Amino acid sequence: MKFFDSDDWVLSSAGGLTGEAYMAMSGDHKLFIKRNTSPFLAVLSAEGIVPKLLWARRTGSGDVLTAQKWMNGRVLKPEEMGSKKVAALLKKIHTSDPLLFMLKRLGKKPVTTSVIFDRLVHRASGRKNSPALNCALDFLRKTSGRAEYYEKKVCHSDINHNNWLINEGEKKLYLVDWDQAVIADPAMDLAMLLYWYISEDKWLDWLKMYGWEMNNSLHLRLIWHMIASTIRFMFWHQEHGDARKFILFEKDLLWLNDYAARFCN
Repeated sequence: MKFFDSDDWVLSSAGGLTGEAYMAMSGDHKLFIKRNTSPFLAVLSAEGIVPKLLWARRTGSGDVLTAQKWMNGRVLKPEEMGSKKVAALLKKIHTSDPLLFMLKRLGKKPVTTSVIFDRLVHRASGRKNSPALNCALDFLRKTSGRAEYYEKKVCHSDINHNNWLINEGEKKLYLVDWDQAVIADPAMDLAMLLYWYISEDKWLDWLKMYGWEMNNSLHLRLIWHMIASTIRFMFWHQEHGDARKFILFEKDLLWLNDYAARFCN
């Protein structure tokens, strides 16, 4: 392909939901290629949060291709998500001024709990009436003001363990797939990590490792974002025809509704 330095490169799909990611190979050389990624990638690379960005080039069709160093490694296992490395990298992301500055330059506005709630209500309209969903939305509405947090930071917003990569030497950790990045309460990221991967009796210890102390205010913010994110993922899987995962998230919502009721009482 002409945007490489020779015609010897072969592209193949690197997977992913968007179909915009590729592996490029030429002999023993490998690159990770992505099409039309955000300029945010350059800052993520400079901060050491994603594998090194090597170049960005515009094709004849107007697309922009970015090439990153191919990393020999693996994704994190679910049981590894409670590690100090994960907590440290999330803390680095949430306190990074360059990341926050770039997202603002790209036009991202801070997302409040009221904005998140309004978006969920809009997406819920026209769907089949669900007692679990109605209960969850009612909780989000009633507690939206108390769950608001003034200090907004860059959040990944999808901290699934498959988005965490560790290199072959098990020393360097990366967080990839930043297409859904937002400026919001860091509790958005922490909530789903805790709910998905950390047993409830270890939440306090993990938060201390991250650098926060649990209190009633933080507890409410975490529950609020656990519920809001669960609804968001539930809708996403429904919209993409994945009935199995939709049902799993709906079951999560039932548990979270009970948990929220116990906390508020």
